[in-house]
Amino acid sequence: MKAIRRFTVRPVLPEPLGPLSDLARNLRWSWHDGTRDLFRSVDPERWAATGRDPVRLLGSVATERLTELAADRDFLDRLDTVAGDLHAYMTGDRWYQAQPGRLPAAVAYFSPEFGITAALPQYSGGLGILAGDHLKAASDLGAPLIGVGLLYRHGYFRQSLSRDGWQQEHYPVLDPNELPLDQLKEADGSPARITLALPGDRSLRARIWLAQVGRIPLLLLDSDVEENDLGERGVTDRLYGGGSEHRLLQEMLLGIGGVRAVRTYCRLTGHAAPEVFHTNEGHAGFLGLERIAELRADGLDFDAALEAVRAGTVFTTHTPVPAGIDRFDRDLVARHFGPHAELPGMEVDRILRLGMETYPGGEPNLFNMAVMGLRLAQRANGVSLLHGHVSREMFSGLWPGFDPEEVPITSVTNGVHAPTWVAPEVFRLGARQIGTQRAEEALSVGDSDRWDSVADIDDQDIWELRRSLRELLVLEVRERLRASWRQRGAGTAELGWIDGVLDPDVLTIGFARRVPSYKRLTLMLRDRDRLMDLLLHPDRPVQIVIAGKAHPADDGGKRLIQELVRFADDPRVRHRIVFLPDYGMAMAQKLYPGCDIWLNNPLRPLEACGTSGMKAALNGCLNLSVLDGWWDEWFQPDFGWAIPTADGAGTDPDRRDDIEAAALYDLLEQRVTRSFYERGRSGLPDRWIEMVRRTLSLLGPKVLAGRMVREYVERLYAPAAHAHRAMDADSARALAAWKSRVRGAWHGVTVDHVETSVATATAQLGATLGLRVRVGLGGGIEPEDVEVQAVAGRVDEEDRITDATAVPLKPVGTCDEEGRWVYEGPLSLDRTGPFGYTVRILPSHRLLASGAELGLVAVPAEDVAEAAGLLMR
Repeated sequence: MKAIRRFTVRPVLPEPLGPLSDLARNLRWSWHDGTRDLFRSVDPERWAATGRDPVRLLGSVATERLTELAADRDFLDRLDTVAGDLHAYMTGDRWYQAQPGRLPAAVAYFSPEFGITAALPQYSGGLGILAGDHLKAASDLGAPLIGVGLLYRHGYFRQSLSRDGWQQEHYPVLDPNELPLDQLKEADGSPARITLALPGDRSLRARIWLAQVGRIPLLLLDSDVEENDLGERGVTDRLYGGGSEHRLLQEMLLGIGGVRAVRTYCRLTGHAAPEVFHTNEGHAGFLGLERIAELRADGLDFDAALEAVRAGTVFTTHTPVPAGIDRFDRDLVARHFGPHAELPGMEVDRILRLGMETYPGGEPNLFNMAVMGLRLAQRANGVSLLHGHVSREMFSGLWPGFDPEEVPITSVTNGVHAPTWVAPEVFRLGARQIGTQRAEEALSVGDSDRWDSVADIDDQDIWELRRSLRELLVLEVRERLRASWRQRGAGTAELGWIDGVLDPDVLTIGFARRVPSYKRLTLMLRDRDRLMDLLLHPDRPVQIVIAGKAHPADDGGKRLIQELVRFADDPRVRHRIVFLPDYGMAMAQKLYPGCDIWLNNPLRPLEACGTSGMKAALNGCLNLSVLDGWWDEWFQPDFGWAIPTADGAGTDPDRRDDIEAAALYDLLEQRVTRSFYERGRSGLPDRWIEMVRRTLSLLGPKVLAGRMVREYVERLYAPAAHAHRAMDADSARALAAWKSRVRGAWHGVTVDHVETSVATATAQLGATLGLRVRVGLGGGIEPEDVEVQAVAGRVDEEDRITDATAVPLKPVGTCDEEGRWVYEGPLSLDRTGPFGYTVRILPSHRLLASGAELGLVAVPAEDVAEAAGLLMR
């Protein structure tokens, strides 16, 4: 029979066990071994059966067992120690508190998904895992973040396979009362609510759930409340589901509702109000509109409010292709704003202009969330050096007249939260070498001195560790594979072969990630005979563990999975290659440590960062990857292999895949397997062990989320907070008026004449040119409104300046009768070979973060340039 109503019955813990509830509801347990060990000892079997989830464990453990533990002095002593450790962690000063200067009092961090733990399944892939790692690392560093997201009642889908290998999706309903969450409540005990206005006099209401991620509060908005109509209740039904309007409502709730949730949380708890707002991808971009509306209610006009909002906003883009960005029809957006909808006091045309693709190649009727994010943020970044370059190219249309390298999008390379992803066995080996506390600090903050100690670990210890992790993975794979085949309809009698799947002494390759076409799940299948030879080699075999989910609407991705599964089902190789369905955090935490090689073969440069290889590296797994994302930045032959690419413009996709697959097979046959299986005098693979050691010592400090968050604090959050403080109401009005004046008069800004002190086409290294430039500023612009620059550097075959350096020139005297000014300055010839310079004029104001911010530049006309002798060879 089916129940007509469902309740969550919470346990009543005996008074001595009260701290267990606090420990269970702070998600620090997900990366703190001591807390997990304590919960495991409550009931080891039930701990495993509940998926290692303390909330579920305490909700199901027998009353008799709780009574027994309440009288167990040893257990109570351990409980007191762990609870005291959490208290010290929550209240003590950490890295952030020790930094000089006035850092932000708080930073609000918005993301559509957060991967904190498998017990809170609110993530689909790398974006969510990165967001979760960002919060956890901020907690370890003591950075005062407030996380903001949505609570999806179905989370992302659970994946299984049909008998013929086709992906099937399941959407289990999540009960927030059974998750490590608490409702945010008003002082009178009623649930805190936020409300958005919808067209047709409707409303979208949401309650606010609080997940405590160490020191960081994570606010999750949930529209499944009785006050909503059925359609509005379903707004937060699932991650990345539904059509355009459904997605638009989700993103309005995340951005606009998220700001209102932050204000509510700060009002109820006394938490410092955020000085910086960080939007992780464009999904939360509407947060800027809500903040503009707040400032307009305080008396600022739209333009001044926009400047104030931009000053304190950071935007991070994660996509390397325009197709990965949410875009909405302008009429759909217009219908949801203005009179009789949300933000009724704001002109709809002003809202639309923030997101419209008003640049060459843009779609004029589409509202682009990333474009809005960039226009609403004074500071923006990509997530690796290469991705920063790709992003500057992709969005260069927003800054016309500037070379892509000058587009104001920097990069902060992603990192991963080591305490979450490093296997306990790896941590214990490090702690044995340098002590537990120093090992914990090395994982959370990062310090090359601590990581250098890996050099002192004995070869035998490293090799034994790697084998034990491989053996644990083999057992995990067999268990998951057996469960998968049962879901596919196989009987127990058919599954005896699974006991022989994988071998703890065979080189193990891992490949696990989402399955869009550009990640090329099936590149390894391009030459199946050659792959089979690798799998079955009599002396140097390899085995491969594969996992990944295709988006429910991506039939192409599902076909790739089916193709791979059918190959892995072949009785000749099924003991050497397996596909594990339902890839998620719990599986990943076993998979990364147990693999010897982490394979990544995307189409370059479509991998923005690719952090799975970082997690593998922290466990001593070597990377074998296309030079894309973070690997392009940090690859060294000392700790991995680079798969050559064939990404020339003239190479068709099939030929490119054939070439790169052949390169992959060559590396595996000739270098990777030989390094793993060849033994030195000690009987160990000396070269392989040295690569593991270098992976840990050289890559370890770089790939940490602690390093990443420190960079965000120092390079983005602190400058944004400084700009926010400087942008009081009067400054915002003045800057908005200045921008309006400069934009209106810029057509009159010209470079009229350039002359130099050197008349020949050659010069000596170290010589100095004297430049004299006459410029026109037109009416309405003064010398203090601009910077006149000489831009110099090497030139290529087409006379384009590369590796440019900008040198400010200074005004001389006053303007002439025609209203023109003369600027002069020296230009050092500090590089040999073809060298060139040009002159340009940029807007200049103390509150601008970049000279390119307005997208305005004046350069010499062709006749002026030719007369100036711009090139020296």
